[in-house]
Amino acid sequence: MVVATGVDESSLQYRGWRVVLACFLMAFFMFGFGLYGQGVYLAELQRAHGWPGTLVSAASTFSFLLTAVLVIFTDDLLTRIGLRALILCGLSALGASTVLLALMQTPWQLYLAYALMSVGWTGMGTVVIATVLNSWFERRRGLALSLAFNGATCGGIVLVPLLLSLTGSIGFRSAMLLATIAMVALVLPVVVGFIGWPAENVRATGGRSGEAVAAPARSRKTLLANAAFWTMVLPIAIALLAQMGFIIHQVTFLEPLIGRASAGLAVTIMAAMAVVGRLSLGLFVDRLDPRLACAASMTSQAAALFVLIQGTSPTVLLACCAVYGFSIGNMITFPPLIIQREIGSAAFAAAMGLGTSISGIVSAFGPGIVGLVRSASGDYTTAFAVCVVLDLVAAGLVLWRPGVKAKLAAL
Repeated sequence: MVVATGVDESSLQYRGWRVVLACFLMAFFMFGFGLYGQGVYLAELQRAHGWPGTLVSAASTFSFLLTAVLVIFTDDLLTRIGLRALILCGLSALGASTVLLALMQTPWQLYLAYALMSVGWTGMGTVVIATVLNSWFERRRGLALSLAFNGATCGGIVLVPLLLSLTGSIGFRSAMLLATIAMVALVLPVVVGFIGWPAENVRATGGRSGEAVAAPARSRKTLLANAAFWTMVLPIAIALLAQMGFIIHQVTFLEPLIGRASAGLAVTIMAAMAVVGRLSLGLFVDRLDPRLACAASMTSQAAALFVLIQGTSPTVLLACCAVYGFSIGNMITFPPLIIQREIGSAAFAAAMGLGTSISGIVSAFGPGIVGLVRSASGDYTTAFAVCVVLDLVAAGLVLWRPGVKAKLAAL
């Protein structure tokens, strides 16, 4: 993949910023429907059909695991069908998934809907977003990624309350159909009009992703044998495991201490600080060592959790959630920055696909591990202390820099 150079990336006239807007909208709807919206589906499908929570939860787990497998092959799909076609396939699959969620009558349709959602993640998720922005930006890459990935957090902040409000007024079925129409109306034009590879890539490769089309399977095999790749992937996976464990159990932990309303406020503060954190990091990260910045973020989360399990004051607890939230969003911003700097563009999509898959599988165990430790110990102090240790281990691992084999030039 050839990075666009020789242009003023700070200028608002630069076409790359329109690509950022398209990626923001993709992340907004993909994370809004595909991640944060799953809590809404759980409640509404139970209410509408009387299905047990375990059935719907199992479908969610199935979807996340299937996504973790499919994203490995993002590089192959980019090679075979191209960027815009892959995104349009993802948009079509996500739209079909949300329509099916609105109209379904039987459990098998639930699993089909969640399988389609996994295809949506493959076409519109973090790997594709990071890959396309990596090709458009060099000097302002960190800011571009931060702005685009803020769409993910905004999807949770805006789309979920909107779905709940619409469900209360016009019903779940109509709310999902209306939101799906809005998604297609907003995302389809910007994908068709803005998304593509830079002109340098088009000239060099006939419209495909440059060096990334060389040999995806061989790229993955070489990456798995590369120690530097693992020192990028494992720390992020461990940190996300701890992060998912805390996020899922946050309200349950806080509610007995500060009440339901304040626990809900803590979630809102944490989500808002995730947006602030991404924007703040985006302004400076292109001048920082991404591994050092990543380690600092992991350490700050460990410190926030350590104080949280010691504190009882509502002000202190809310402040800890704010500090923790500041680094939440950046855990998906750092991997593409580290990969581009140390592995390079030739294997970027392959590395992002593999790394996202590994992180997704590992982090899926976070809520379960925290729950098990909490049950065994009788409270959350030990469970969150485990998360503190995991964050510190991850911070240490990400600072280990075994030599990168000439940016995998043999790929």
